[in-house]
Amino acid sequence: MKEVDNDKLLRDFFAENRQEIADNGFSRRVMHHLPDRSYRLARLWSAFVMAIATVLFVWLGGLEAAWGTIREVFIGMINHGATSLDPKSIIIATVVLLFMATRKVASLA
Repeated sequence: MKEVDNDKLLRDFFAENRQEIADNGFSRRVMHHLPDRSYRLARLWSAFVMAIATVLFVWLGGLEAAWGTIREVFIGMINHGATSLDPKSIIIATVVLLFMATRKVASLA
């Protein structure tokens, strides 16, 4: 109970004695003087890692594996009676899945 009273006393004290300090553009000047080198370095590093990942994906047979999986999925859909699906729905689902995969890969970089 005493801890709750102390918290209330502290909140009341700080609420009564709150002071606003004028910024006068200080934050803007600090942000303007921060080096953007790390941002460029991060972008270069991301591009390098994505290039290496793409080369490894192609070199290790990722394209063939992805194409084989897609082919098996469509063959499985046809074999199990999913022929009544609208082709537009399949295209939209494919585009959405590709978009989500791209975002996931980009977030990992």
